[in-house]
Amino acid sequence: MTDRLGILALDFAMLSLLSVGGASAVLPEMHRSLVEVHGWMSSREFAELYSLAQASPGPNVLVVSLFGWQAAGIAGAIVTTLAMVVPSSVLTFYADRMLWRAAGAGVWREIIDNGLAPITVGLIAASGVLVASANMSHVFSLVLTAACALISWRTKFHPLWLIAIGAIAGIAGIV
Repeated sequence: MTDRLGILALDFAMLSLLSVGGASAVLPEMHRSLVEVHGWMSSREFAELYSLAQASPGPNVLVVSLFGWQAAGIAGAIVTTLAMVVPSSVLTFYADRMLWRAAGAGVWREIIDNGLAPITVGLIAASGVLVASANMSHVFSLVLTAACALISWRTKFHPLWLIAIGAIAGIAGIV
């Protein structure tokens, strides 16, 4: 068990430093580690835990607690949460002190913001594809996902209605 906790701590600490845009930005790498490399859960369990975390109130980073719990119980939840939060928080604290508040920092801030924005969008898009593909067992699932993505992109239709439609389709056993 201590080996598993060490692996979780190392993996999630590294992911913490790469998670530009939040925990959801590194979801594909979490999936690779937890599902493909270590086999601590299935793709479906991964998607279900992610969905549960998204449905509950609070920050998106809560998903790592559920992943840690699934992989190694309560100790895993604590380790993954701390490993995901502490390194990026320390880096942010010192970056703020040294870069953002320094004389002439405005130029660097703009360069960094402009460089990180497309990276964040790409990481979040990859996460969306990963979560959507975990439940693509029926053609209707693919059609429903594509329709929801298109409607979200092209209209001002409220996303809660799309979530409700997906929930109804799930309850009805269509997806």
